[in-house]
Amino acid sequence: MAVKAPKNDGRTPSRLLRGIGAHATITEDGFSPGAWVLSIGGAEQSHVNLAHPEEIFYEYLRRIGNVLDLAAPAGAPLRALHLGAGALTLTRYLQATRPGSEQHAVELERELLDFVLAHLPLPEGTVLETVIGDARDALSRYEPGTFDAIVLDVFAGADAPEHLTTPEFYAEAAALLSPSGVLLVNVGDDPGLAFCRRQVRALQEGLQGIPEAGFAALAEKSMFTGRFPGNIVLAATAFPWPEEWTAQLLAAGPHPAEVLTGERLDVFASAG
Repeated sequence: MAVKAPKNDGRTPSRLLRGIGAHATITEDGFSPGAWVLSIGGAEQSHVNLAHPEEIFYEYLRRIGNVLDLAAPAGAPLRALHLGAGALTLTRYLQATRPGSEQHAVELERELLDFVLAHLPLPEGTVLETVIGDARDALSRYEPGTFDAIVLDVFAGADAPEHLTTPEFYAEAAALLSPSGVLLVNVGDDPGLAFCRRQVRALQEGLQGIPEAGFAALAEKSMFTGRFPGNIVLAATAFPWPEEWTAQLLAAGPHPAEVLTGERLDVFASAG
């Protein structure tokens, strides 16, 4: 059953987000029928294809989606926690590719979540519990081992909330992973990637309590030179990183893709 698109009455849906003092808007992307762009303060923040939620437009989200594809057998539901809701792109993706997934989303800005749900309805059958509040505070709501996947997507470069960048935070999040669980972190950074390198180290330190934990960093290949701004996805597993995942993620793209693990990841993390 098709979901309804925002009403086209000649106006751009807009909502003031009082917490940050900026307006959120929803506009047609102009290229894909049924696709919409959420912008905050004039900057594009999320892309949603209501007609085909299994299609992900933003590169870093596509890489996260590729890891989620490997987190369980194809089509099997996942228990997922989204820290940072945005336009709920990945929530829609999981419902489309893994129907019946039990999902939870934590968003600090109530106005943003209300705005998105009012104008960009979720696919029919989506099982989603929303929580308004701080991402770290929300972790205490859940029992250890609750989630097969946790996605953190709240960083805005080095200005990220400090309490979400520490080993202690990552340890608290990792405690909620099932034995087959994966933790995914979107890190946006400036040239030099000093913040991203620190986050790799913080993630590794935070998961020291899981001796078998595996780690990887995924991005467009040139990102790892440190010469460009952009996004790198960090992944941590509650089990040794499967080498076959590396090959599958490299093949899945977007291209040119790179996946750092083991010594190569350690060298990257120690360079800054």
